Amino acid sequence: MTNRIFYTKPSITELETSYAADAAANGWGARCYDYIIRFEKEFAAYLGTSHAIATSSCTGAMHMGLAALGIGAGDEVILADTNWIATVAPIKHLGAEPVFVDVLPDTWCIDPSEVERHITPRTRAIIATHIYGNLCDMDALLDISRRTGIPVIEDAAEAIGSVWHGRRAGSMGIFGTFSFHGTKTLTTGEGGMFVTSDANLHEKVLTLSNHGRARGQTKQFWPDAIGFKYKMSNIQAAIGCAQLERIEELVSRKRDILAAYMVRLSTLNGISMNPEYTDTINGAWMPTAVFHPAAGITRQVLQQAFEAANIDARVFFHPLSSLSMFEEKPANINAWSIPERAINLPSYHDMSEADIERVAETLISVVRSHQDNSAVQLRQSA
Repeated sequence: MTNRIFYTKPSITELETSYAADAAANGWGARCYDYIIRFEKEFAAYLGTSHAIATSSCTGAMHMGLAALGIGAGDEVILADTNWIATVAPIKHLGAEPVFVDVLPDTWCIDPSEVERHITPRTRAIIATHIYGNLCDMDALLDISRRTGIPVIEDAAEAIGSVWHGRRAGSMGIFGTFSFHGTKTLTTGEGGMFVTSDANLHEKVLTLSNHGRARGQTKQFWPDAIGFKYKMSNIQAAIGCAQLERIEELVSRKRDILAAYMVRLSTLNGISMNPEYTDTINGAWMPTAVFHPAAGITRQVLQQAFEAANIDARVFFHPLSSLSMFEEKPANINAWSIPERAINLPSYHDMSEADIERVAETLISVVRSHQDNSAVQLRQSA
């Protein structure tokens, strides 16, 4: 039996383990925030933002950011129907209503024209999710923001290393959020980051992140508001500091794996992968193959083929509006259609060239098998 190829796993070296060991041995008392403060400072510098707050998850970062904007009951937040539940959950937790709109067929990211069409007097924010490392059209979204006064938030959970016209994903909106889950390019096991260049917003989230205790409050254990507990541990931050030192290497490897897939699959017709347009860089977190509807290749066929080949591939995100807790919106044609004919491909740092070849050959064999079956059916019907 061939070895199982996992869809993702982190790249952990002696640097990460040495930093984590130091935090575990010495990061207590007066030093209990040392790695957290360092990670926040260095991450903000890498991103080009003024402020960063390390959190226990990207979801927590989103929850606090939305709360700091004052979003609540009666408000609407526009976001792509193609998303993970983590992006919409904080909206519902705050009592606001999500408005799901369709995505573009090439980037699988939110369609700016659909955003504009769904704006109402109740719209309080627009969330731009850079799915799988692909980039939203930030110029169009920020133009809508300038004209309407509605802030754009960047869900950059999957987009570390992605760059839009010289600006890093997550640094352009009123605030951005990142995930450092164990599946991500940069990991702390669990964890996330809130980033912004808005000083007032930063101060609000900083207060919320510490049980509502304001930084300038002189009374000990005196909260000024009801806040949250979404803090990252010092040991997690230590791992994050080490990963951030290696970030260029980590992103480069992701991009190399995506490029290798593209070369090997270039002979196939009717298939598209993560795009990279002029003046952009795709961080390539999750290489994804999407088949044209006319190809007739379904998610189920792809899953069966990869399982038979002992390869751990992921399905494309289901549209949020297809979930039982929301009203269906099949009019979001791309968000509903793409997952039925797409698959996420393995892309962990230590994949061998033989592993990449095996994944590509599995896809190629699916296409050839489908073409052969179609030819037989055509002859039989003739």
